[in-house]
Amino acid sequence: MKILVAVKRVVDYAVKVRVRPDRTAVDTASVKMSMNPFCEIAVEEALRLREAGAASEVVAATVGPAQAADTLRTALAMGADRAFHVLHDPDPARPLLPLAVAKILRALALQENPGLVILGKQAIDDDCNQTGQMLAALLNWPQGTFASKVVIDKDKRKATVEREVDGGTETICLDLPAVITTDLRLNQPRYATLPNIMKAKSKVIKKVTPADLNVDIRSDMEVVQVNEPPKRKAGVILSSVDELLDRLKNEARVL
Repeated sequence: MKILVAVKRVVDYAVKVRVRPDRTAVDTASVKMSMNPFCEIAVEEALRLREAGAASEVVAATVGPAQAADTLRTALAMGADRAFHVLHDPDPARPLLPLAVAKILRALALQENPGLVILGKQAIDDDCNQTGQMLAALLNWPQGTFASKVVIDKDKRKATVEREVDGGTETICLDLPAVITTDLRLNQPRYATLPNIMKAKSKVIKKVTPADLNVDIRSDMEVVQVNEPPKRKAGVILSSVDELLDRLKNEARVL
């Protein structure tokens, strides 16, 4: 069985995000970029399934500019076998929407015929949490979202997924092929070793365009303005509990 894993290049989670002076988008110039943390978990889970004998090949895929190849090299250094790079130069005013990404992944899935597609549940830059669900709908495949545990039965071609819900944990069984999105507690991604980083340089990254896949990625949404969140007001040190209760009652009006 083949596993297709989608990854995304985002501003590193440790970087303080700043808005451009013209307020058209987040400033990414000279900013450290890395793989979306949820995508790292997706790659790790695909590799663990391959190591357990549930899969024979792991194929990574991303959509983005030429620099996104670095993200694919990270996935290959972790252990992915090969990769697809769908070239797309982003336009801050017309961002690539989750539906367009899902259409691209659908085209790749139909071309590669994987038994399983794994994605991070969301990207930390837009927090949309939509691509996996849309991909499952476009492919008409079952889906298991927010997975905290995945078990594959090769003989029965089924996937058992434990997923986190508001009331606790839900266990579902999916017929393969299927789409799974990963939650934080699914696994701890491995670090790429130096030998694997060197090996990744010789692994194949196939470059294609949305046009090659017959996918229309035109956006019907325009970003009008991007603003930083308002700065928090300084806190106040109170001298007594009575003063605290008075302020909660008369100023905050929560009592």
